[in-house]
Amino acid sequence: MRIVIAIDSFKGSLSSAQGADALAAGLLDADPALQILKVPIADGGEGTLEALARACEGRLVSVETFDPLERPRRAAYLLLSGGETAVVELAAASGLTLLAPAERDPLAATTRGTGVVIRRAIDDGARRIILTVGGSATNDGGTGIAVALGAKFLDDRGGEVPPRGGDLVRIRAVDTEGVPLHVAGVEITIATDVSNPLCGPAGAARVYGPQKGASPSAVRVLDEGLKTLGEVLERHCGRAVASLPGAGAAGGTAASLVALFGARLVSGFETIAALAGLEREIAGAGLVITGEGRVDAQTLQGKVPLGVARLARRAGVPVMIVGGEIRPEAEALREEGVCGFFPIVSGPVSRAKAMSGARELMRATGRRIGYVLGFAAKQRERADR
Repeated sequence: MRIVIAIDSFKGSLSSAQGADALAAGLLDADPALQILKVPIADGGEGTLEALARACEGRLVSVETFDPLERPRRAAYLLLSGGETAVVELAAASGLTLLAPAERDPLAATTRGTGVVIRRAIDDGARRIILTVGGSATNDGGTGIAVALGAKFLDDRGGEVPPRGGDLVRIRAVDTEGVPLHVAGVEITIATDVSNPLCGPAGAARVYGPQKGASPSAVRVLDEGLKTLGEVLERHCGRAVASLPGAGAAGGTAASLVALFGARLVSGFETIAALAGLEREIAGAGLVITGEGRVDAQTLQGKVPLGVARLARRAGVPVMIVGGEIRPEAEALREEGVCGFFPIVSGPVSRAKAMSGARELMRATGRRIGYVLGFAAKQRERADR
């Protein structure tokens, strides 16, 4: 049997590539004759570049940049075959996992480090940027990226406003005269499956601010700042970006890039799956295995397992899902062709122990699936006699 493994990362414990390797090892423990193809996939957050680098042609280019609190660090972009398209993972320079829990502060965080990576890719010759925006630590409305690309945000006295979430309320105007022509002419595509607007009850600050460390009072400041930024951007470009579905992705990153650089928003999963050639690899498989750390109601909103299941259903291939935790609402995925669920934790265990032992737990899950497949094959043989 040919099995395609296309799982997302198990955040904090396994990247999608590590998880696929462990799952494949377990399957082969159970049945060395299985044909396994690993297609690491991601939702645009942490680990996206690693997954794509393994799944398609291209090379990683390391860049000196900054983390969300503007401390020096290195990040990379993926230059695809041909040299004109670069994939930039926002989480690599501006991600939540780069900060300790006590450091998380979207009032102070900025996406400027991601902007530095984008600018380097453009200066190196990229004419198309694909920006994946999951897992951000920021709520700066994309002002950090815009500043790194040459824009300025000004207060009521014409002074420059720092590109941080807590300073957005001071912005009164934007100046793009300093954006170089070769930067302004680049095509920017934002890969996201988030549909939140920039501000308001469903906006970036109120929905995602708390998980980034924002207190209730900070959420109010951030939301007001994003509202202010949206008004300034609308005056500048003549487009109501604040209400644009997806403008709230990654702390409002899409808003500034759409307004100032003509960025387009596209489906994150579909973009990444296309780059990885996932649909092609699924065709002709006997089974697809997908999954993520927690399979729950959010999975049904467009995350990796749902996207993989839909591709497999179109190809007529059954799907199994693995997860660190599988919630009851995940049963709705059976309507998408999912025929089985396998939690990698099979008994009582602390979260810390499960995460530290995730690799072996995933391998053990692969063995269980392999044994089930072997049993099913024997039953079919008996029925055919």
